[in-house]
This record gives sequence, structure tokens and C-alpha cells, in this order.
Amino acid sequence: MLSMQNISMVYRTDTVETHALREFSLEVGEGEFVAVTGPSGSGKTTFLNIAGLLEKFTSGVYALDGKNVSSLSDAETSRVRNEKIGFIFQGFNLIPDLDIYDNVDVPLRYRGFDGAERKRRIDRVLDLVGLASRRKHLPAQLSGGQQQRVAIARALAGEPRFLLADEPTGNLDSQMALSIMELIQEINRGGTTIIMVTHDPTLAALAHRNVHIRDGRVSDADDSDMQLAEVANG
Repeated sequence: MLSMQNISMVYRTDTVETHALREFSLEVGEGEFVAVTGPSGSGKTTFLNIAGLLEKFTSGVYALDGKNVSSLSDAETSRVRNEKIGFIFQGFNLIPDLDIYDNVDVPLRYRGFDGAERKRRIDRVLDLVGLASRRKHLPAQLSGGQQQRVAIARALAGEPRFLLADEPTGNLDSQMALSIMELIQEINRGGTTIIMVTHDPTLAALAHRNVHIRDGRVSDADDSDMQLAEVANG
């Protein structure tokens, strides 16, 4: 599903060269649920941005769903991203003056679906996340956990093959976080490939596999030991 081979990402200014990723290689199979962990500054965000086609890289090869995306034009990159990838962020990023239905509708309108198809998709995902009865509520009328469910519904409405989640429970209390994780696991069981970045080893343990990033590379060290060391070091 996702294949990165020797990806490097270098940020340069007039005086400083920063290596965010160094010959980074990772394979994620179709239907997998992978948790990505690592200390701040390790390269997790850069990896996620590259995986989501939000950022280009300096060197290496990236194939997504069997297609080499390394040299796509900006228009082709946007098309692949819109058709194949869904995003869930720590911040819910909902439009405050639109109700829940219309928040989910925005990216579907952007992709040009007709009204009947948009309604079918929105009804399906709002039912999936348990918010069908609140479709006319504004974001401010919902709890944090419910707002994150709306954000998940918005990501799923495009029927992506690949879901990227960046600290999706970071703004939630522990009970709401577990509820969101149960929903993410359910989505994965439905066949969607998921990569989730998290600092929480308890949540990472719910994934099929953990990948630990350190200094811009996939670490060969034992994930659990490194996570415990990070917790101990704050």
C-alpha cells in the first residue's frame, strides 16, 4: 500500500542544513494499522506530511497504492491525495459557522460529487461515527470527542484507501481518547489502511505494528524500551 525507499528530506537556509529524514525506508501493507512513535524532532511530522503528499522530499522513491508518486506534477499530486488519502489531525479543524452535515460536505463539494452522491456519503459516515442525529448541530454544540468524530467522518466521506492520523486523541481526555481509538480500529477492520502518529504507548499498543522513528530513521531498537525511556525523561 505504501512503500518508501531511502527517503531523505533536507531543509536548507543560507546558513543551516537540517536533515529531517535520513534514508528513511518503510513498507505498510494494505489493511494494516501502524502506529508511529518517537521523540519530538525525530521526523514523525515530516514523514506524515510526505506520506500524505503535503510535502515533497529531497531524494528517494515513494510509491502509494502501487503508483510511484515521487515525480508527479502538483495537479496530479492533488488528485491522488484527494482520491486516496484521508487526514485526521489533533486539532479538529471544523468550520465553526457550518453545521456538522455541511462540514463533512465541504471536501465532497470540492471534488465535484453531485448532491445525491454527497448525501449518500455523508449519511453513511455520520451514521458510522454515531452522529446522524446531530447533523444540524454546530461544532460548538458538541463535546471534544464528538468534534473529533465529525473530523473522522469528514475524512472518511471521501472513501479513502489510506487514512493518516496525527495525534488524533491529543486534545481529548482518556475516556474520549479510548472511544475514538475504538472507532479508528473499527474503520481499520473495514479495510482502510491506517497510519497513526502518537506519543501515547497505550494507544500505540492498539495498532497491529509499531514503528519507532529516531533522528529521521526507523529505529531498530525495541520500541517499548524506548517509549518507557521517553516517558521517564519527560
